Amino acid sequence: MTEQKIYFVGAGPGDPKLLTIRAFELLHAADVVIYDRLVSQEILDLIPNNVERIYVGKLPQCKGGISQSEINTLLIENARSGKLVVRLKGGDPLIFSRGGEEAEALMKEKLQFEIIPGVSSALAAPAYAGIPLTHRGYSSSVAIVTGHEDPSKISSKVDWAKLASAVDTIVILMGVGRLKQIAEELTQAGLEGSTPVAAIESASTDAQRTLLFTLQQTQDVLPNISSPSVIVIGEVAALARNLRWNSGTLIDHISRLMPTEIQIIT
Repeated sequence: MTEQKIYFVGAGPGDPKLLTIRAFELLHAADVVIYDRLVSQEILDLIPNNVERIYVGKLPQCKGGISQSEINTLLIENARSGKLVVRLKGGDPLIFSRGGEEAEALMKEKLQFEIIPGVSSALAAPAYAGIPLTHRGYSSSVAIVTGHEDPSKISSKVDWAKLASAVDTIVILMGVGRLKQIAEELTQAGLEGSTPVAAIESASTDAQRTLLFTLQQTQDVLPNISSPSVIVIGEVAALARNLRWNSGTLIDHISRLMPTEIQIIT
């Protein structure tokens, strides 16, 4: 059989309507779909029944699950068997994903691949919560960072102290587990404790929920934040109060300091 190209496809944040047309086409043309933990069930339901599905999701904090080398082997073996392979990843396949590593493994084996961008949760979650990452009155710069780095690294590559003064808005993916420490580092670096923070859970799905609080309230609010969540830190986060356009729940912890505000909006 002839070797087939492997397609790295971004599944977006969860809502199947946010899939690109190209992604939808490939899900229907595929012989096998190899997918991650954060791909929503609604998107998996779009895959025809005759398409083989292989789950390769990893648990949070890299505990358990299939190894990266095993995933690479799966991709290579399926492509060499003549199958049209879709490697389906939540969000965008190259933003805080191992898509780059997997593409490198394919290059070494001289296998062709194509990358289909997806809507990253770093962009979709704030949008669905009514938070503009940039705004002429509040924010002229934004940084997208990971809250969970490769545990094999000797030291963190994220310099939170520099970020505190370098950008107006910080978007954190996979950061719930280290949010308390991150908040402490940012405040120690000079970011005001009153800086608004939004934690957006399960963005674009029926389970979406936004928690609004300040940097200094992080420790108190943290037990109420679930994964997966996208964290937005900066003045724009407070705009969720007025610009929230969908039916997701907004829980406003900042309003406890301002009785005239509504605390919970459903």
